[in-house]
Amino acid sequence: MKRAVTLKENHEFRRLYRKGASAVGGGMVVYCRKNGLGHSRLGITASVKLGHAVVRNRARRRLREVYRLNADKLRTGYDIILVARSRTASMPWMDLNETFLRLCRKLGLLRETP
Repeated sequence: MKRAVTLKENHEFRRLYRKGASAVGGGMVVYCRKNGLGHSRLGITASVKLGHAVVRNRARRRLREVYRLNADKLRTGYDIILVARSRTASMPWMDLNETFLRLCRKLGLLRETP
């Protein structure tokens, strides 16, 4: 992903955790908040509790891919953080994708389809 569309700074993550809306699913947690920009930004976190670096990196790659494949279905102008859970690295792909879409629908991030 391009640097312009990712959240990197600690204060940005803390602001989203504190003031953003959240939804919890089996394999992930989604935080979101309007950012006032013309585009959305994505941040991904995976705790050390998940396991070694290989497991954490696999979880991050899977979450990044879920976002990439569904980015056209999401509204623009939001900061979004995806937090990996213990099941993120091992759950079936279809379940992970469905969980992401369900959580986005719950938060009102999905575009209206005519």
